[in-house]
Amino acid sequence: MRYLLIVLSLFFLPLSGEVTAQSGNEYSHKEPSRDGIGKIYRGREIAQLMSFHGVAWLERDSRTEEENTELAIANLPINKNSHVADVGAGSGFYTFRIASKVPEGKVYAVDIQQDALDYIENKAINQNVDNVFTVLGTEKGPNLPEKTMDLVIMVDVYHELAFPKEMLQNIRKSLKPDGKLLLIEYRGEDPKVAIKPLHKMTVKQVKKELEANGFKLSTNGQFLNIQHFLVFEKED
Repeated sequence: MRYLLIVLSLFFLPLSGEVTAQSGNEYSHKEPSRDGIGKIYRGREIAQLMSFHGVAWLERDSRTEEENTELAIANLPINKNSHVADVGAGSGFYTFRIASKVPEGKVYAVDIQQDALDYIENKAINQNVDNVFTVLGTEKGPNLPEKTMDLVIMVDVYHELAFPKEMLQNIRKSLKPDGKLLLIEYRGEDPKVAIKPLHKMTVKQVKKELEANGFKLSTNGQFLNIQHFLVFEKED
């Protein structure tokens, strides 16, 4: 078992005052709402990051049934040789389920919280899993090798990215020419999905943001209970 740990400095942009555009980029700022950070990207306030102290929520016994995770895994565009990155891996809930599907491939568990990576490393050792590699990312990028990923997946993560534009651009660089990006997000169109509004997303908003960064929607999967299953390819 070996682990890939790339350590880069993290920083947070100060947030205060009324909505103002930042020179040279597409972000603006306002007074933060209850569950947001006050930073706006293409009309959407970015949600607060969930701390790894919420690991019990990620590993709850009811999650598999609530979120149809087995069905999500079964529909991943991967094969036994695929190289997959789980960005915002958290506890590795998806990481290890994907690892069993790519026995001759690799899964990179990416997170900006070292506690999460430590948890995944210990879990890999305890379960004798040798194709999971941890990567310490930054707010702006996953620190993945260029043109090596068959699939990058973010599960209920994208809406919390502090720098979505930069992250998408760096993810795009990490994908092979035919590589794909999958976002699983709680359905913002459905008021019955009992998740805080800033932690849900609509297909319309996701498309707006990803198309602006060189991606096109190839699969709009609506087969999960409460989440979108959105597969994107690189736009030429």
